[in-house]
Amino acid sequence: MPGENLSRDEARERAALLSVDGYDVSLDLRSAVGESAGDEGSADGPRTFRSVTTIRFRCAEPGAASFADLIAPGVTAVSLNGRDLDPGEVFDGSRIRLEDLAAENELIVDAWCAYSRTGEGMHRFVDPEDGEIYLYTQYEPADSRRVFANFEQPDLKAPFRFEVRAPEGWTVWSNGVGELTDGVWKFAETKPISTYITAFLAGPYHYVTDSYSRTFDDGTTLEIPLGAMCRKGLAPYFDSDDVFLVTKQGLDFFHDHFDFPYPFGKYDQAFVPEYNLGAMENPGLVTFREEFIFRGKVTRASYESRANVILHEMAHMWFGDLVTMEWWDDLWLKESFADFMGVFASVGATRFTDAWISFANRRKAWAYRADQLPSTHPITADIRDLQDAKLNFDGITYAKGASVLKQLVAYVGQDAFLEGARRYFKRNAYGNTRLGDLLSVLEETSGRDMASWSRSWLQTAGLNSLTPQVVLDVEGGRIAELTVLQEAAESHPELRPHRVVVGLYRTENKRLVRYERAEVDVDGARTVVVELAGADAPELVLVNDEDLTYAKTRFDAVSLATLRDRLGALTDPMARALCWSALWNMTRDALLLAPDFIDLVMQFGRRETDIGVLQMLHAWANSALVNYSPPWWRETGAKLLAHIAERDLRDAEAGSEQQLAWARFYASVASAPEELALLQGLLDGTEKIEGLVVDQELRWAFLEPLTAHGVADESVVAAELARDDTASGKRHQVRCLAARPSAAVKAQAWAQVVESDALSNAFVEATIAGFVQPSQRELLAPYTEKYFAAIERVWEERSIQIAMDVVKGLFPAFPAAEDGPATLAATDAWLTSHEGAAPALRRLVLEARDDLARALRAQEADNGGRGSDGSRA
Repeated sequence: MPGENLSRDEARERAALLSVDGYDVSLDLRSAVGESAGDEGSADGPRTFRSVTTIRFRCAEPGAASFADLIAPGVTAVSLNGRDLDPGEVFDGSRIRLEDLAAENELIVDAWCAYSRTGEGMHRFVDPEDGEIYLYTQYEPADSRRVFANFEQPDLKAPFRFEVRAPEGWTVWSNGVGELTDGVWKFAETKPISTYITAFLAGPYHYVTDSYSRTFDDGTTLEIPLGAMCRKGLAPYFDSDDVFLVTKQGLDFFHDHFDFPYPFGKYDQAFVPEYNLGAMENPGLVTFREEFIFRGKVTRASYESRANVILHEMAHMWFGDLVTMEWWDDLWLKESFADFMGVFASVGATRFTDAWISFANRRKAWAYRADQLPSTHPITADIRDLQDAKLNFDGITYAKGASVLKQLVAYVGQDAFLEGARRYFKRNAYGNTRLGDLLSVLEETSGRDMASWSRSWLQTAGLNSLTPQVVLDVEGGRIAELTVLQEAAESHPELRPHRVVVGLYRTENKRLVRYERAEVDVDGARTVVVELAGADAPELVLVNDEDLTYAKTRFDAVSLATLRDRLGALTDPMARALCWSALWNMTRDALLLAPDFIDLVMQFGRRETDIGVLQMLHAWANSALVNYSPPWWRETGAKLLAHIAERDLRDAEAGSEQQLAWARFYASVASAPEELALLQGLLDGTEKIEGLVVDQELRWAFLEPLTAHGVADESVVAAELARDDTASGKRHQVRCLAARPSAAVKAQAWAQVVESDALSNAFVEATIAGFVQPSQRELLAPYTEKYFAAIERVWEERSIQIAMDVVKGLFPAFPAAEDGPATLAATDAWLTSHEGAAPALRRLVLEARDDLARALRAQEADNGGRGSDGSRA
């Protein structure tokens, strides 16, 4: 990645100097098919396409110098204001030097740009099922410069006119409406937008259409053409009707609340292969990972997740596309709002009315982890350059930001919050903003002091813990005083104002129900909840009931004992989800032993009615086993989890989503011969469980543990691929092959990912996932030293996306039983000896180190004293 970074200071200097009037971009993608011509017609080098860009821009200081951005194998010609420049002199591989600028300028760049196999820039995918070729672009934060020359920063917005030549029979899409004329696809000029949200899609995609209509109070009508596309091979599984249903519900919802008509004409949504992200908010052409098209049976949680992402991206049309942050410091201005709005709209407009439960249980877990890492940062982050920006698409920017906005709504009121959003759109349409622009409208609409709120919530890092302290009267039957204690980590000691609901619960008719509630402001280290004085003594106190704030919830001794005994009797699904989340945070903090958390899942998991929460419990139980349980207990823990998984798989209602969830969980924990034999039987049909349909996706889920434990060999995997010879099947095959318990297999997988760049991004991801098996710690041990020897070279030589995948994915997170401290020491040694390494690389290693150190602390906290069934002796 040398020379490809862009600093904030450079961007600010360029933005002060230049303003862009418009782009004309012409691409020739006919080279996507046939034999590769290589760079500028040679047989060597990457497959390329011709890209001709004309940029019209002004300069505030005539005579000054600046630069344009372009990452390309070659440049044929550069012209500035009619003056031909020598590409060899002005182009260095990532920048085009521009000197002696006029007040008004025209830059023309004729280049050969490379098709991508990493999901960055113009990605080219060959479908192994039918040989069809598909193209799509992905740019954020700064990869449009891999497709056309530009000024690659969010605050140099401009209108774009695109035209594309494509292979015969193909369809091409972009941000605006396109029309094929004389062999050229020409697209309507866009509104002023940032470079990173321009987009192209080209190929023989399966395309479905619909339309949306909205009549406003003034009698005007807005018509939005809708489209949805995917690879032809996925067309039989594409439930576009549901995609369009959620889309229309979202458009209704946002028009009801934003009072600003959707401004970008059409609304296409493309589900594309080998996608690095969940989705991307390109106006008029939103892209999603194609895994949101379900080839097999999935639970309601998967449909809810897809709806949430559809609405998240739709919210970006206003938060991010219409109004865009100046620089990546204020990335939260779009991502936090979109994350919040995705859930807000799910609850308010779709069938997923319990989406806040999933947010509390799943999304906030991502934020809690990120906010306790050494790399934690304020929601308004300090983004020095593009590498910083790439790493800050994290749990803080998204989920913590959304959590804080939910708390802000409780603080200022929903009406004031939405009115602030409406004013924000109207004042800043097609422009760029900073934090202060949003705070000023919220102060207007709410009458609240947003500066102090912002200092506490947006401009400081870390999270607080809230713990109830209950003092009963002398008879012990009523509360004399209930206090909420607030704590913060020493590294980030900020105590914040929290708007919370404190709920009191007791047993009634064998159910644990809330009988008292108080909504209060917690501020400082100690807050007395006067409203609950005199209430009946509780069995459970939940200090962030209804999940209004962002904080770790703790329990007093009585409450914790109640949960250990009858968590499953808690009737309210949100309260139950919050208790599970709190217990998981305690497990990660070594305040609750991992085997004890697993015991709670064993007791009460089967009683969980929210399928998303149940699937999260499965993931947490698995993590508790492989990360936080002491090595000497893991075999016992695995047997216990497999036992209850099989029990609940067989006991679940036939054909239910609970049955499917337990089947997948069973596959993830099966390891003993008899457990693997059941998986084998379900695969070959000698075993049956009533109602369980072992579809192709479930077959692959069963096959991976069989390969990882040496039960299934390469021939079995090959036979499965013959059944499912598709792009999805090929990815599963690659993962299963890398999972085999062989030193030679591991060496080959390592070489394919670390020593070669031949694999596409999807196959890198699949190979790493198969390579890293917690059950193969001894096999993985030799790669600790190799990892630290390789990562700096990988960071320097590979694209940032692939480098991130390798550095995060191959970190030695599962050391052998006695090797944990040595692995931690090796990590510290690398950090000490590589203080000059790229800050983004050091950040990834520091985060992985912190996860490992946390796991070792939890393991060491368990000093034994258990019976053969895993319970305390």
